[in-house]
Amino acid sequence: MYCLEVKELAGVAWDALRERARHASTQSYAPYSHVTVGACAVTSDGRLVEGSNVENASYGLTLCAECSLVSDLARQGGGRLVAVSIVAGDGQPIVPCGRCRQLLFEHGGNELLVDGGVGAPPVTLESLLPQAFGPEDLKVRQS
Repeated sequence: MYCLEVKELAGVAWDALRERARHASTQSYAPYSHVTVGACAVTSDGRLVEGSNVENASYGLTLCAECSLVSDLARQGGGRLVAVSIVAGDGQPIVPCGRCRQLLFEHGGNELLVDGGVGAPPVTLESLLPQAFGPEDLKVRQS
């Protein structure tokens, strides 16, 4: 049920990821902005992880759909993200914010494919977050 076969990156079922992300957006808690967002990603071992945004009256505490998706990844035992679709409630792709780009980098790296939408090619996370700071930088930067 939650397995999506990925034989190669070009074989990602973008329509399926987009639809599951759209469905995840219906589970959002967005009483303030009324902007619902859902995310669905496939891992390197074929599992799907999902998330939806959760707002808070203290806006700074709001969690984006990508935060929820990464939490679902951890809940399922971790792994590497291969491809992700993030959509607003209207079903159209939405680009991750800066904080979420960093979260996605931690769990998918530069090669993570981000949905470009129907008829548009996916983009790599590296193109959205060039020269990202990651776990490998911590050892180099220690004094």
